[in-house]
Amino acid sequence: MSHAKKFIWKTLNKDIHLGEQTLIMGILNTTPDSFSDGGRFSNCHIAVQHALKMTADGAHIIDIGGESTRPGADRVSLEQELQRTIPVIQSLRQVSDIAISIDTTKAAVAKAALAAGANIINDVSGFKMDTKMIEVARTSGAGCVVMHMRGTPQNMQSNCQDNDVAKDVFDEISHTLHKLVDSGIPPERLVLDPGIGFSKTTEQNIELMQSLKIFTKAPYPILLGTSRKSFIGHILNEKRADQRLWGTAASLCAGIQAGSHILRVHDVREMAQVARVFDSIS
Repeated sequence: MSHAKKFIWKTLNKDIHLGEQTLIMGILNTTPDSFSDGGRFSNCHIAVQHALKMTADGAHIIDIGGESTRPGADRVSLEQELQRTIPVIQSLRQVSDIAISIDTTKAAVAKAALAAGANIINDVSGFKMDTKMIEVARTSGAGCVVMHMRGTPQNMQSNCQDNDVAKDVFDEISHTLHKLVDSGIPPERLVLDPGIGFSKTTEQNIELMQSLKIFTKAPYPILLGTSRKSFIGHILNEKRADQRLWGTAASLCAGIQAGSHILRVHDVREMAQVARVFDSIS
């Protein structure tokens, strides 16, 4: 694959090679209210079966989340988030050695997930919402996905003011990554996510996608999450999230071309095919 720099991403108990092929992170929401598949995988057995299916379909990482981060979503209690995620991680780890990431902004959930067998912390707040999260990341040896977002999912869409969205996001995420390294997290454990759809308007998301290559200037691998997002819905005039597959595929091709290493997706089988063909041609 010619577009992405090569990295070895150090995660807890697992080294992940990036840049040889585009990797697929399969989304597993154990929430009743996620924007596109809420309620489908809230049963532990069904969730694990879906994770195994995504693995067979070509996922390299399973991203398990117990709290919706769609705009305006309600916060979930610590107990509820633990109940939704930890049994799934434990059960999946018993039957598979696939890399598992915990999608959470709570340090206590991240800590429990890593103890249950997860390898990676995926924090949409960029390790800002819970002051203890940096310490959990530093002491655990977990891989970290550091996403760009302003504020919280509850208020992020009122934080969309930008003069030059690509430069502003690049500067802000670079500042966050420097801070995490200064706090003792080795750079080889960090992956950046420009946060498509988070505290950005449709126009800003499109502009950011046009300028994704700027992020290859940072010495970190890039994770891209555009799957089924509302900016694709706006472009296609498609209100149903599960009807945005081909729009998602187009955005991912742009992302691979720009140097993205990992694609976070709902539709693993289809998007794994998109990535494999694009990799082969490029």
